Amino acid sequence: MILKETLRSIVKSQMDELLQLDQGIERDKLAEIEMNKAFATVISGVRRCGKSTMLRQLMKRVKGHYFNFEDPRAIDFEANDFQKLDEVFKGEYGNRDYYFFDEIQNTQKWELFTRALLDKNKYVTITGSNASLLSWELGTKLTGRHLTYELFPFSYTEMLTFTKQKPSADSLAQYSEKGGFPEFLEQGKIAMLQELGIDILARDIIVRQGLRDEKTIKSLLIYLLTNVGKEFSYNKLAKMLEVGSVNTIIAYISFLEDSYLLFTLNKFNYSYKKQLLGPKKVYAIDTGLAMAHSASFFSEQGRVLENVIFLHLRRKYKTIHFFRERRECDFIVVEAGKPVEAIQVCYQLTEENKRREIAGLQEAMDTLKIKKGSIITFNQDDTLDRIKVVPAWKWMS
Repeated sequence: MILKETLRSIVKSQMDELLQLDQGIERDKLAEIEMNKAFATVISGVRRCGKSTMLRQLMKRVKGHYFNFEDPRAIDFEANDFQKLDEVFKGEYGNRDYYFFDEIQNTQKWELFTRALLDKNKYVTITGSNASLLSWELGTKLTGRHLTYELFPFSYTEMLTFTKQKPSADSLAQYSEKGGFPEFLEQGKIAMLQELGIDILARDIIVRQGLRDEKTIKSLLIYLLTNVGKEFSYNKLAKMLEVGSVNTIIAYISFLEDSYLLFTLNKFNYSYKKQLLGPKKVYAIDTGLAMAHSASFFSEQGRVLENVIFLHLRRKYKTIHFFRERRECDFIVVEAGKPVEAIQVCYQLTEENKRREIAGLQEAMDTLKIKKGSIITFNQDDTLDRIKVVPAWKWMS
């Protein structure tokens, strides 16, 4: 429980600070967001990717109330304090129709307050950094009353805008190495990315899930970041980390995914059950973050590029798989349950590897009856057997 006077002080200082902060570059996702009083607007994504900045950009359109639940002064905020908060809002700024909340999932029963505001025809926009917590509460109390938008660190084109560069092999090399976290691109301190990983593990996973075995989940994270683009199995991970139950590894990886540190891909199969039971690959939320936690990752340029291409695809599509039968293809894009595009990633095509890369792509296209296929390289432009070879910096621009 928190005093109304304390709430008033927090609200005023947060609003004052909000007005002074840099608005940043306009994110690509901003154009997709249309606030609607019938639905809560939910912006989810990894910590420090720019959710709060996007919230400020949305607030430029309208006058609204704002509260950041991660403010240390609000640590004692409880469900019963929502009514007090609304009274403070109205007392300080009048009766406004728009409400903006940062990291609201930290407070119990936030979904009830959100639903009450929607029932009063208010516009509600919230951010959160834990996919599972948000989806659980949204699914129970706000079914059919929310629209969710995922925000990642800067895309390649957003990085170009932020750093005032043009599409080129040089800018792609920089993006591959540094990734897209705005603060890191601005300051260039590796320690910032290392601390971010530790912070997410501690606050969003270890504390929230009440984990006692911190060492194992940290080791698991480092191993997966080091092995981006490679297949893994829960059983092998359990043996390697000397964990007695495979279910523990499954739970830990789900925690890492919920916090947006990692993404896992299933091998394509028309059977959902076989997808779940089959082999998987892992990709990082950001190549800069992965390299900050794994010295060996950057030395394998092909896997770095593969992670960059995955993130570009994941921003556009919810469902992506990899293909492996006799040969392999890196990515299969699926829309409405149907495979629609096959993509092979090869850092540099040579006379030695071109037959293998083309064969893997062609097998995926023939097997799945896909008409659209491409080979994405670092800086090569070509056409091979009617397959387009495109430089990644041109393909993402």
